Amino acid sequence: MKWIVLYSLPLVSAASVFASTPSTTKKIYVAIQVNPHPPVIDGRLDDQVWQKAEWTGDFTQREPNDGMPPSHQTAFKILYDEHNLYVGIRAYDTEPEKIVRRVTRRDAFDGDWVEINIDSYFDHRTAFSFTLNAAGVKGDEAVSADGDYWDANWNPIWFCDVAHDSEGWTAEFRIPFSQLRFANKDEHVWGIQMQRKIYRFEERSVWQYIPKNTGGWVSYFGELHGLKGIKSSGRFELMPYGVSDLRTSPKEAGNPFSKSREANLSGGLDAKMRVTSDLTLDVTVNPDFGQVEADPSEVNLTAFETFFPEKRPFFIEGQNILDYKIMGGDGSFSNDRLFYSRRIGRSPQYSHDLDTGEYALAPTNTSIISAMKLTGKTKNGWSIGALDAVTERETAQLDLNGVRREETVEPLTNYFVGRLQKDFHQGNTAFGGMLTAVHRDLDQPQIKFLNREAYSGGLDFRHQWQNKTYYLDVRTAFSHIRGTHEAILAAQTASARYYQRPDADYVEVDSSRTSLSGHGGMISFGRGGNSKLRMDVGAMWRSPGLELNDLGFLRQADRVMQWSWVGYNSPKSFAIFRSLRGNFNQWWGWNFGGETVFAGGNVNGGGQFGNYWWFWMGFGYEGKNLTTSELRGGPAMKAPGYWNQWYELTTDNRKAVQLGVNGSNSWADAGGSRFHRVSFWANFRPRNSILLRVNPFYTINKDDLQYIDTVENAGADRYLFGRLDQKTLGITIRLDVSITPDLSIQYYGQPFISAGKYLDFKRITEPRAANYEDRFHTFAGSEVQFDATDAVFNFDEDSNGATDYSIDQPDFNFRQFRSNFVVRWEYQPGSTLFLVWTQERTNDAFTDGNFRFGNDLGDLFDTTGTNVFLVKVSRWFSL
Repeated sequence: MKWIVLYSLPLVSAASVFASTPSTTKKIYVAIQVNPHPPVIDGRLDDQVWQKAEWTGDFTQREPNDGMPPSHQTAFKILYDEHNLYVGIRAYDTEPEKIVRRVTRRDAFDGDWVEINIDSYFDHRTAFSFTLNAAGVKGDEAVSADGDYWDANWNPIWFCDVAHDSEGWTAEFRIPFSQLRFANKDEHVWGIQMQRKIYRFEERSVWQYIPKNTGGWVSYFGELHGLKGIKSSGRFELMPYGVSDLRTSPKEAGNPFSKSREANLSGGLDAKMRVTSDLTLDVTVNPDFGQVEADPSEVNLTAFETFFPEKRPFFIEGQNILDYKIMGGDGSFSNDRLFYSRRIGRSPQYSHDLDTGEYALAPTNTSIISAMKLTGKTKNGWSIGALDAVTERETAQLDLNGVRREETVEPLTNYFVGRLQKDFHQGNTAFGGMLTAVHRDLDQPQIKFLNREAYSGGLDFRHQWQNKTYYLDVRTAFSHIRGTHEAILAAQTASARYYQRPDADYVEVDSSRTSLSGHGGMISFGRGGNSKLRMDVGAMWRSPGLELNDLGFLRQADRVMQWSWVGYNSPKSFAIFRSLRGNFNQWWGWNFGGETVFAGGNVNGGGQFGNYWWFWMGFGYEGKNLTTSELRGGPAMKAPGYWNQWYELTTDNRKAVQLGVNGSNSWADAGGSRFHRVSFWANFRPRNSILLRVNPFYTINKDDLQYIDTVENAGADRYLFGRLDQKTLGITIRLDVSITPDLSIQYYGQPFISAGKYLDFKRITEPRAANYEDRFHTFAGSEVQFDATDAVFNFDEDSNGATDYSIDQPDFNFRQFRSNFVVRWEYQPGSTLFLVWTQERTNDAFTDGNFRFGNDLGDLFDTTGTNVFLVKVSRWFSL
């Protein structure tokens, strides 16, 4: 029995400190084997077996004062047996009554906490993180990309407890080897890092000192030695579950499908199996995600789909392995990716146009029959990820005067994703690729507008050098879709491409095509990590034929862009600041016809004051651009440039009451268009176990050129626009009550009201005219008349008294309330009981476009909502 500590001074109190200049020399700890009498996990560290190891520590502060001694020291010990790793941590504190003990749900990472990161692959790129706060709440994350990505959706089965005394607090961990991944060897060396956060000082300290200006995290861990005779378990885990739900909704008069009450009972199975010591297979059969929170309400007036984050547990756990974003950053292209998991189980894509007196009963989402996911990393540095899912053929029932029939609204579909990546040079170089495939069984004519087959893929390369300070990042993508003439025509004319634009002479619509291919990618070079001065320059492209939306996400093809970014990050506090950052961005974009379509830049920055308040602000300008989507397939149109500004200020998050405000403003150079958004929020924490967050937001959107419709007159298209006056108000309310770390209550609710009124109707005449006012004609006098009986606007272009064309009144009033109430009880590790109440109310019946908050809110809550009451029970078995 022996142990190694590079700093051998024993820690006996929180006053133990070391030299003011910390060493970055690699630290080593040797774990002690304790078969057959392991410690009891009660947080007290008083089992005799703990005496076999001695304390080590000498932590170094990393935030806010990088490299300085921490305000209170920390020490730890590590033991193991053939099945588990045991970690004991002593967190010294001379004022133990000030330790912040917040009872929250798992992965909240709130209050004081301690943590161990374990690089069990010893690949210097990935790690498994286990966190325990001073109230006994767990947190766990899968770390990848050398610390650039932390996935809190990873939820392994492990055991822990805490205790408090006059010297501070103590923590005990029991981490089963079955929850880690490592190769079979006679003796192991793992990377480890220990962290501690002292909440009242917003201070983090680490065992293995890694300066903040270092590029990388996992690659600089200390080392854990002495692990002999352990094996990665071939454990098989099963989690069957049952779901019972009751749905109530208002009964629609005359609708034969309408029911005021409907009950269902179903079940399914999740399974996890260790295929090899390196690879794990996850399987789900007939999954149910009824406990998942609904998406926020929105009114989308653009030509493009909204990107929503994934919330379903099966898809978010380990999602970093199957992540392939074509571009980083946070701009309009940042969501483009080869795999967008929300395509699996999506809403059916076909809807029947109902005749008078006809009713339909259609599913709201596609059922997932089964899905499997294989993930892992081999000892040779190969990262492997594969996902395969099969979704049900969905049908809608139609009733016309008592005669019923069925129509397919979504075909039986198979989705496949494969990811492979190889690390070289201790993770400094990585090369890999991804392939996706979608196959649909198009057995009915009405769904043959969908692609029968869709493939996409790409290769990526990343190299870092000079201690990971500099990097070169290259990512490529390709796509190929096949289908009927109708399907490929739909792809060519979709908003991501608009091949039909009459002024786009470099692309053309070919209605005879049965396939379409495209390519894209990016290349960037930069100085990264946590360097004081960081930078990135790069370029990206999307060919006109690129199509990823069968299984990925693509907002807009036919683009080439270059960018540059420079950022400054202060590593230490100074003057009135605890931290300070600043950024400069510049970008320029073209289409494949060589025309400039956008250009702009911004400066932004912020940080934390000495009183723990945070601030951020920015200013930018988007130059005159050429929009190829504004006329929804018509010619490109010049749009005026606009200035934008944004800000955020939050008070001290350590306090029981925390306030914040953020917002943005933009003003167009011509036409008077402007946009303003302001959002306030308040966190109230009356007790350590209760958190109430209230977030009201209000937007004003005055758009002088908002698209309304395209109509035909005298054989020519008329692109109709109007001046939109839109106001939106919403309030997001969240309540978290954690009775124990394993029993919690969560509530989410959002009333949402948006009203838009159209004035000054316009017809686009010269979309590329140099002067803004010359691009359109504004209808006046007898040229446009409103028919209140039919709620339509009639247009008479030549003022001859005869209507040339009409459009429905475009004004809108949208009111929606969504809420979700969840009681979650993890009655034993891995086994959970959910009690869920979900409600939705939607009212858009009265539409005059006027915003009247009181009346709109009253109308919303006078509307009878749809309620779903759900009970879901899962039971975890380890075989």
